[in-house]
Amino acid sequence: MNEKQLAEILKYSSPTALYIVTWNNLLKLLFCPFKVLVKHHIGDLKEGEEVVVESVKVTSDLTTVFIVGGRAYFYNHFEILDD
Repeated sequence: MNEKQLAEILKYSSPTALYIVTWNNLLKLLFCPFKVLVKHHIGDLKEGEEVVVESVKVTSDLTTVFIVGGRAYFYNHFEILDD
């Protein structure tokens, strides 16, 4: 993917919002900050810890990244806690 294609995709992205599909197949829009559960020990975060996502970013290969405590972590280390 070249820079122009990436820029086109990212113009629809927001660092303060994330769309999720709920367990019953509903599309839901979450706004930062939202809570997540740490799936396994990663960095300073411990398994089972409930933390807050401050913002949502994407890498150049479009992998979702959560900013937690000012540090970036890939989304797959967390389970979103949908209230």
